[in-house]
Amino acid sequence: MSAAPPQEALEASGRELGAALLERGWRMATAESCTGGWIAQAMTATSGSSDWFECGLVTYSNAAKVSLLGVDAMTIERHGAVSVETAGQMADGALRVGGVDVAVSVTGVAGPSGGSPDKPVGTVCFGFAVSGRATRTERQQFAGDRHDVRARTVAHALARLLEILA
Repeated sequence: MSAAPPQEALEASGRELGAALLERGWRMATAESCTGGWIAQAMTATSGSSDWFECGLVTYSNAAKVSLLGVDAMTIERHGAVSVETAGQMADGALRVGGVDVAVSVTGVAGPSGGSPDKPVGTVCFGFAVSGRATRTERQQFAGDRHDVRARTVAHALARLLEILA
């Protein structure tokens, strides 16, 4: 198993994504649960990030997902907070609340506790919303301890956003 990406690599990815957003004149927002704002931190580590980054919402609790992002409580009840359905609604909510062009959301089980047979530690669901396009969702499984899972989640979110913008 390879080591989790270091903070410097995550910030470099944030700068690369920021440049791609700036080139298009787009702004982005994040809706984060298991990463606790780490994606937003990677995006704002660079001077000038206010040109492409609008806001980051850390919606750790289910209540915050519902009240701040407009996630349907029935979605969480039916599918769980860690689900592609919830992640998609989180991304849509961040897009709407932020009034931005692009939004990413993450919700997962970073561990070491909280896993289940259906959603073991390392399960992370992502939502990628781009104005005027259908929201994309995906589920990933990351290995490692809590730090590794969170760092890999940030790296994956930034890399996938770059692919989507390409």
